[in-house]
Amino acid sequence: MIVTPESIQLNIAQGMATTHLTVIGDGQHFEAVVVSEAFSGKTRVQRHQLVFQTLGDRMRAEIHALSMKTFTPQEWQKQSAITRL
Repeated sequence: MIVTPESIQLNIAQGMATTHLTVIGDGQHFEAVVVSEAFSGKTRVQRHQLVFQTLGDRMRAEIHALSMKTFTPQEWQKQSAITRL
């Protein structure tokens, strides 16, 4: 079964509330940007664990590599402002 960015994005969206979510990739290596209020007060490792939970066994069986950037909505707003400069 071929893993697509869309299928990963769907799993994440179904498993947690997000305000922004993008996933890109080539079928083996994927990159995700996830913005969620659930990340408030969490370390980077805890944030990644929350996302990995939404993917369940797919992380062990189907997805070879997933890098991610995780933000709270407030952090995302600041990041977006910096990018526009």
